[in-house]
Amino acid sequence: MQKNEYWITQNFMTKKSLIKKIINLSNIDREDKIIEIGTGKGHITEELAKKSKRVFSIEIDEKLYKYSKEKLNLYKNCTLINMDFLDYKLPKEGNYKVFSNIPYSITTKIINKLTNVNNKSSDIYLVMEKGAAKRFLGQAKETRKSLIIKPFWDMEILYFFRKDDFNPKPSVESVLVHFSRKNTSDICTEEKKKYEQFINHSFKYGLYGRRRLLTKRQIQTALKFEKLDQISGNNNVKYAQFLCLFKYYNKL
Repeated sequence: MQKNEYWITQNFMTKKSLIKKIINLSNIDREDKIIEIGTGKGHITEELAKKSKRVFSIEIDEKLYKYSKEKLNLYKNCTLINMDFLDYKLPKEGNYKVFSNIPYSITTKIINKLTNVNNKSSDIYLVMEKGAAKRFLGQAKETRKSLIIKPFWDMEILYFFRKDDFNPKPSVESVLVHFSRKNTSDICTEEKKKYEQFINHSFKYGLYGRRRLLTKRQIQTALKFEKLDQISGNNNVKYAQFLCLFKYYNKL
């Protein structure tokens, strides 16, 4: 996908009452610095500027950037930036929050960028496709994505939208997801690479596969010690179980 195609896949939200409602579901206040991915026509940007101390809104499309820059000219606490968010450098220090109705076509790239920087946001609020949200949250069953994010973030769906809340109307269901950075992560930053390798290996070969990292007895012992349910085979293993097994493996 070319850069100037990002905004074409965007479904805009224009109802002020709805925008205010979802922003009020967040913990954004007058002391916060906000980063918005995709200014669009400035509807969400305007309400964020009213609610927070400072807004930095990144828009890749030059026409939308110029339109919104003129529209939001009166908001001196709002800075619009005409560039690709994937090239934008997030703050190296200080606290900030993210609130955005993102282009669904680059959801994974956006979440990877936001969750893998050294200076992570304290809170991320993203309007995204419901199916993608369920995969990141590990609803129904854990995924690689959900397991890699969960040691560092709590995640929940705050709001379910109707399709006609957007213009143009999307073909998929949409939700507002909150990623809240954990005050104390479940694993150390230094363990992150080894944890990801453990998860990737377990998904590729299975916890009970021939190339497993732990024996069946080790798995049973680790889960029993932490008073967690035993697992049968490689299906429907929960995050708490994966975390327990990684910590046991990491001590070997």
